[in-house]
Amino acid sequence: MELLDSVVVGAGQAGLSASYHLTRLGVRHVVLDADRAPGGAWQHRWDSLTMHDVHGVAALPDSASPGAPQGRANAVVPAYFAAYERAHDLPVVRPVRVDRVTDEDGLLVVHAGRRSWTTRTLVNATGTWSHPFVPHYPGVETFAGEQLHTVDYPGPEHFRGRRVVVVGGGASAVQFLGELAPVTETLWVTRREPVWRTDDFTPDAGRAAVALVEERVRRGLPPASVVSVTGLALREQERGAERLGAYERHPMFVAVEPQGVRFADGTFEPADVILWATGFRPAVTHLAPLHLRSPHGGIQLDGTTAVADPRVQLVGYGPSASTIGANRAGRVAARGVTRWLAEHARDELSPAG
Repeated sequence: MELLDSVVVGAGQAGLSASYHLTRLGVRHVVLDADRAPGGAWQHRWDSLTMHDVHGVAALPDSASPGAPQGRANAVVPAYFAAYERAHDLPVVRPVRVDRVTDEDGLLVVHAGRRSWTTRTLVNATGTWSHPFVPHYPGVETFAGEQLHTVDYPGPEHFRGRRVVVVGGGASAVQFLGELAPVTETLWVTRREPVWRTDDFTPDAGRAAVALVEERVRRGLPPASVVSVTGLALREQERGAERLGAYERHPMFVAVEPQGVRFADGTFEPADVILWATGFRPAVTHLAPLHLRSPHGGIQLDGTTAVADPRVQLVGYGPSASTIGANRAGRVAARGVTRWLAEHARDELSPAG
């Protein structure tokens, strides 16, 4: 059995950042990635999402950020990640889909089918993309049209001439409406009134928003999205949809019927497609055997360290879900790993057996 100092689960921005810093600190580790190719969740984004749409991607440590502002994000970022892995010789193993992480005699064992890795510490960087959230409404299984989630979004041409109900109050819903309204009829529904941001989003405002999300995680509450505290803003490319009335918000329907959706006041709206832009949940079910969740339903963190088990670091979780936050979290997590190793494994940092 080979005993590793750390295992990083996930090779997105947070995982690569953590691996870079672990390498610099001399921590022997592997990075287990579920995908067959580099790129993390970016390789699965829709073709119409450009680097300009996402306002670029923060540079990984010791690297320049990718250019190509009009390039497809699902091509530019994976190529950038792949080049970064090669340039820094990061120990990425793929494809490896982790099933569970267990505690066995004081060591962590990372299971993936019949394979396993034994380690003293773990950096979890699995993000949220693999855990889309779709709420349940009465009759949803009877809908005769098409239902898609953000993860399935194929671009606007797929919807041309079909009436689309867009569900969700976040940035993805706003972007989808911006693309769809010029080519087809749309209806926007959300549980709450959207909060529009009219002022400039300054760095100070960004830090304040992240701090609010971080406070939830520190208390062990489920993480909220940063946009839930920053508010929404329309980009220039969405002004055309605004003029078409796409951002006239309707309250959430109460039931789904074969040909459309029914509202609380009895009104009915026909639909050919329901597009669920309803977000994601952290992909942490494989950590369940470690019992990290607090009574409040979230994983309580001190920085990136799991309070319930300091051997575990979480990055890309809650306030570190952005590319900038992921970079910083990777550095903090690597330091957390070395701190734990120094305190608990001084005499045998990297043995092989």
